[in-house]
Order: sequence, then C-alpha cells, then structure tokens
Amino acid sequence: MTTQQGSDHTAQINIGISSCLLGEKVRFDGGHKQSMYCKKEIADFFNYVPVCPEMAIGMGAPRKSIRQVRDGDKIYVRSMDGSIDVTDKLEAFSDKKVPALAHLDGYIFCAKSPTCGMERVTEYKIGTNNGSKDGIGVFAKRMMQAYPHLPIEESGRLHDLVLRENFFTRVYAHNDWHEMMKSGVTKHKLIKFHSRYKYLLMAHSPVWYRDLGPLLANIEDVEQTAAQYFDGFMTALKIKATRKNHTSTLQHIQGYFKKHLNTTQKHELTQNIMKYREGLVPLLVPITLINNYLAQFPTPYIEEQVYLTPHPEALKLRYAY
Repeated sequence: MTTQQGSDHTAQINIGISSCLLGEKVRFDGGHKQSMYCKKEIADFFNYVPVCPEMAIGMGAPRKSIRQVRDGDKIYVRSMDGSIDVTDKLEAFSDKKVPALAHLDGYIFCAKSPTCGMERVTEYKIGTNNGSKDGIGVFAKRMMQAYPHLPIEESGRLHDLVLRENFFTRVYAHNDWHEMMKSGVTKHKLIKFHSRYKYLLMAHSPVWYRDLGPLLANIEDVEQTAAQYFDGFMTALKIKATRKNHTSTLQHIQGYFKKHLNTTQKHELTQNIMKYREGLVPLLVPITLINNYLAQFPTPYIEEQVYLTPHPEALKLRYAY
C-alpha cells in the first residue's frame, strides 16, 4: 500500500513506463534498456503499466531500427533505408492507447527513442543522414499533449536526485488530486486540498503560492475553478524547490512552535535550518526535527501539511538537497 501525508488513497499509484526499462526484450536488436532503479528500487511502490509502441504495432523483436524523418512540417517514422514506414500505424496506436491511460499519475520514458523519447530525439532531414536533436518521441508527444500536467520523466534523468525528488513529489500530488476528483469536486474539498499543500507550494514557487489562494476566495463555478487551480498547482510543483525557498518554508513552520519550545529546542531547530540553508545537512534533518516536535506538541494545521511527507520516506528522496 502506498500512502501519503493527508491523502486518503489506498491503491498503488499507476505509472506508465517504457517496457524496455523493465527488462523486457522489446528493443530493435532484441535487447532491453533495463533500469535497475525502476525495476528493483521503486517497483514495490507503484503499479507499472508497461507500453512499447513498436511492439504494439506488430514490428516484433529483433527488427529494423526506425527513426524520425522530417519533411517540412511533417514527421515520418521510417527505417533507415526507407523500406518501412510506420507513421500511420503509430498514429492509429496512439489514437487508441492514449485515452486509455487517463488513470496514470506519472510516466517514465526511455530516452532517445523515436517513439518514447521525452526530449532531444534525433530528427533526420529527409533524404540525408543529417539530424538535429529537436524531436520528441511520437507516442510520448501525444501523451504530453493529451495530459499536459502528467508528471513525465526519462529513466536516465532520474539519476539526478533533484529531478527525481521533483518527479515523485508531482506523482504523489497528481494522485492526491486524482483521488479527490473521483468523488466529485466541491468548494470545501478544493479549499481543504489547498490548505494541505500551502507549504509545499511555498517551497516550489512563492509566486504561485500567493496566486492560488485568492483563486479560491470567491468560487462561483467549482468545475472551472478546479481546472484553473490544477493548472497552476501542477505548474508550480514542476518548478524545482530551492534551498532558499525551503529555508523560508521551514522558518514559517518554525513559527508555529514559538510558544511550545524551550530556548534549547528553539536554538536546535534554528541551527539545523541554517545548516540546511548552507548545504551542511540534507533537508531531511530539519524535517525530522520538526516531525519530532510535532509528536511532542501536536499542531493539527502543520500535521496536515503535505510538505512534511510529500512521498513515502522509504523512497529516500529528501537527500537530494
């Protein structure tokens, strides 16, 4: 079971993933691109939905490799010798598959793939071997267009600890929203949701933190407001949190303990926040101390803050900062 601070969902989170990353031998050469991180380290936390567009359209493995070919404004997907063109088949597959993936809360793609690359896919100029890394995998692009706020990453980029933490923060937040919306949105639900995410928003974007609150002040059309809020919410979380913003957020939370902590405890918390600010300790250190103080001095508003536990501690994501 996967749980999150403040969330009431009980099922494992659904994440789409390129089949080759799970060790499935679906590559053009009959091999795979297994990611040990995806396959071993985090698999227990998620329900993977593996997809390989090339196998799905019947290309088989091994097979001739394919690449993107640009002819004016049109992108074709063809074999190097031009004997195979699977553009129409891939478009038909995407037309059918993409709508069936609305239940996902994240997607991990294989890099550089002409079907699944998230960015920097090579596009070849028609009739030449001259390419530029300006492309996006055709299936990945359709997913990104259909679900612009779906957290998406490539397996290689997850080796960057900051990108990794940001991705999974968005995955769990997206799922939290998903679960809330299943039973229908109300003004009360929107306001409660925002209340729990205030400090996480502050850490990622003080600007969005200030803008999203007033949006909920005078709700007339709940559905429309929810759509506007979600747009801003996911946009804010995509901005990587900085040490400066985390420090400010921690200091705001610290203010709630002023009446409870003795001089030694106040000094300890201040010192740990400053050590974090200076890069001497990871974010986990002041967060752990705050959680310890919460156990001693319960403060319901702070206890409900997703910021303190945006994802399971066992994922070991807060060593990034």
